[in-house]
Amino acid sequence: MESGSDMNHLQYNCVRFDRLSANDVLGKEFKSVEEAEIFYFAYAKAMGFDVRKDDKYVSARMGRVTIRQLVCSAQGKRREEYMNNSNKVRMPKKLTRCNCPCLFKVRYFKKNNSYVVVDFKTNHSHDLAQPHESHRSVPDSHLALAKSMRRVPIKVCHTYQYMADRAGGLTKVGFIRKDLYNKLDISRREALLEGDAKAALSYLEGKAATDKKLFCKYSTDESNRLANLFWRDSTSLLDYSCFGDVLVFDSTYKTNHYEKSLVLFAGSNHHLSTTIFCFALLVDETVETYTWALQMFLESMKGKKPIAVLTDGDETMRKAIEVVFPDCPDRLCTWHIAKNAQSNLHNPEVIAEFRRCMFDEATPYGFEQRWNDMVNKFNLHDKNWLHIRNHGDIEGWQGY
Repeated sequence: MESGSDMNHLQYNCVRFDRLSANDVLGKEFKSVEEAEIFYFAYAKAMGFDVRKDDKYVSARMGRVTIRQLVCSAQGKRREEYMNNSNKVRMPKKLTRCNCPCLFKVRYFKKNNSYVVVDFKTNHSHDLAQPHESHRSVPDSHLALAKSMRRVPIKVCHTYQYMADRAGGLTKVGFIRKDLYNKLDISRREALLEGDAKAALSYLEGKAATDKKLFCKYSTDESNRLANLFWRDSTSLLDYSCFGDVLVFDSTYKTNHYEKSLVLFAGSNHHLSTTIFCFALLVDETVETYTWALQMFLESMKGKKPIAVLTDGDETMRKAIEVVFPDCPDRLCTWHIAKNAQSNLHNPEVIAEFRRCMFDEATPYGFEQRWNDMVNKFNLHDKNWLHIRNHGDIEGWQGY
C-alpha cells in the first residue's frame, strides 16, 4: 500500500486509479474528512461515475465527524409511491438510481487521530460514463467568455456552439450546454447574494445614524465576501443591563437562503417574556466562529458577563463559552431537559411531576422538597439520570 504522499498524487493519475482494488484502499488513513472526499471524488472522476454524499455522523462530545460515507449517484432506487402514482401531472424524470452497491466509507479513530477506510466497494450495477460525460465543470475562462457574449447579447446556445467549434467538437468541450446554463445561473445568484450583503450593511449603517449606540461588526472570508455578521441596537443594550443575569445562547439551523446559522442571544424580563439581546449570522458552527460571536457579544455589552448561560447542549458552544466566559456555568434550557425527560422517564405521571419541579417551584427549598417527594413517591432512587442534576453535567442529562 502506498504512503499518504504517494496516494495523494493518484488524483492526478487516472491510470493508477484504474488498478485500485478494495484491498488497496481498505485501511488507508486520511488526516481529515475533506482529504478522504478529495481522494474519492478523484477516483470517481477517473473511473467515470458521479458521487453522492450519503451518511454522516457527528459526535457532539468530540466536536467532529466520526463516520462519512460516499456512494455512487446511482445508489438506491426511487420510492414506490412515486413509481405508481397515477395522478402525475408531468412526465416522470428519467430513472437514474439502480441500487448501485459502489461505496466508500471512512471512520474516525481517536487512537490514530485519523480517518480510516473501513468499507470500499468498486463494483457497479450500471455502465460507467466516458471521461467527457462525467464530472463536467465549466472553467472560469469559459464562464467569463459566456458572460461577455451574453451582454452583447448572444444566446447561450450560440456561445456553447462557438466553444465547441474552438475545442474541435462537442465531446472535447469538457461540459454540456446545460452545465453552462447552470453555471451562469449560479453566478447570477451569487451576485444577488453579494448585493444582499451590501444592502444589509447599508441598512445597519443607516440605523446607526439615528441610533448612536447601535453595535455592528462583521468578518469576511478569503474571497472578501461577508462571512459573519453581528448586531444589536440601543434597546437591547438597555435590556441586557437590566435582565442579563441569564443568557440564552441558541443557534437555529441553516433554514435561510444564505446557508448561515442564525444565533440568538436572549433572556427573560420581569414579565417572564423573552427579550432579545442581539443577533449573529454565522458562516459555520465551529468553536472558532462561536468564540468570535461571544467576543462580539461581550464587546457590545461593555464587558458585562452573564451569571449563567443556557444552551441546547451543543459541544462546540460549550467550548466557546469556556473560552470567553471561563467562570460562567452553562446549563441546558428547560425545553431540552423536558424533552430528555420524556426519553428517560417514560411514565407520564413521573414526567408531569418532573415538570412541576421545574416550573412550579420558585425557591431552592421548595424545589428540593418537591424533588425528594417525587423520588420517594415513584421509587426513583436507582434512576441514574435523575441523580446527575447536582453535578451540572450536561452530557449526563443527555446521555442516560
